[in-house]
Amino acid sequence: MERTLRAHFNAAFTNERYRRVLDRIETRLGCSIPFRVAETPLFIPRDLRLRLVRHATEIVDEISRPALIAKLADAIPSELDVPRVDSLCNCIQVDFAIARNEAGELDGRLVELQGFPSLYALTAVEVQAWSEELATMPGLARPWTCLFNDPDHDSFVRRFRHAVLGGCDPEEVILMDLDPTRQKTYPDFVATREMVGIDAVCPTTLERDGRRLFRRVGDRRVQVRRIYNRVVFDELEKSGVTLPFAYNDDLDVTWFPHPNWYWIWSKNTVPFIEHPSVPRATLLSRLAEIPDDLENYVLKPLFSFAGAGVKVDVTRADIDAVPSHQRGGWMLQRKIVYEPGIVTPEGHGVKAEVRMMFMRAPDEPKPTLTLNLVRLSRGKMLGVDQNKDFDWVGGTVGIWPADEA
Repeated sequence: MERTLRAHFNAAFTNERYRRVLDRIETRLGCSIPFRVAETPLFIPRDLRLRLVRHATEIVDEISRPALIAKLADAIPSELDVPRVDSLCNCIQVDFAIARNEAGELDGRLVELQGFPSLYALTAVEVQAWSEELATMPGLARPWTCLFNDPDHDSFVRRFRHAVLGGCDPEEVILMDLDPTRQKTYPDFVATREMVGIDAVCPTTLERDGRRLFRRVGDRRVQVRRIYNRVVFDELEKSGVTLPFAYNDDLDVTWFPHPNWYWIWSKNTVPFIEHPSVPRATLLSRLAEIPDDLENYVLKPLFSFAGAGVKVDVTRADIDAVPSHQRGGWMLQRKIVYEPGIVTPEGHGVKAEVRMMFMRAPDEPKPTLTLNLVRLSRGKMLGVDQNKDFDWVGGTVGIWPADEA
């Protein structure tokens, strides 16, 4: 979206360069990336970056109010209500669609947020891979960054490691997800191990002894004292697996982040935010009447990942089809008009969402904006199904010259 940098990039772009970036990432991690990586980074103009920083920071401050947190905690299912939740989440993601504001300027409009981890480690690796390639492209040979509050990659890694470990020995900390090697996020798990030194472990392999959890490391039994939680609850429910513990058990572990934040900070939070960047949203359970201009709205389930269940071309029948007892789990949100502001070498316009990623260590008073990732789209939505026939779409990262930070 930064025009001068975009012109330099497009003039030098080749599919061979794109393949080299992918090869750098996959060679470093020793695994393939099972999702589509876009052909380009997003060059974020300074004015847009400052707006996104301001919006994201103000929104996180607003939803951190204790009274609102207590209200949103009602969404936690009793069987998944984990004891000893902390006062603020360790990870929060604030997703903005890039659109035009009333003044015609590039700006962010909130799509959703989540109190759940994202691809912290993989994003940092991807920036390094792109930086190496950009160094060979005329007009782009300079240091690049995606970091908001760290001067360089090593500083980010130290802060990330401190937050994840929480003072524990790396062997006593696990990244927990169902069948980790089969997850699309597995490359991030590998990158996390490289940076933090922790293993990705399936919860079904853990052993319970009273309030303590253990894992097997070779022929040794090692106590798990801290969990980097990556288990998505709707996936857990669909899997039908039996765990050696219940989430509402009072276990002798700490969490990064505590699982309750999955429910507290989510799309469930959006209708309660009053901020200029947040499109009007209403829970179906609070909807007095269906708007006449439904073409200007989207219908979203509150607790789903990767756009599952979202209806872009919503109809009255879609709303009526939601059972009354489930209407508190859906919201109707004013549709955002994305700006197709990234121009491909062939002249196609590409839309973008920027995820502003916050992180908080246990000894820090509040989450700090850390880095970002980006999703590019040429379809109606940013999901795989809506973009399967397009190039210049998929996951990437927003970058800018490091001396501009």
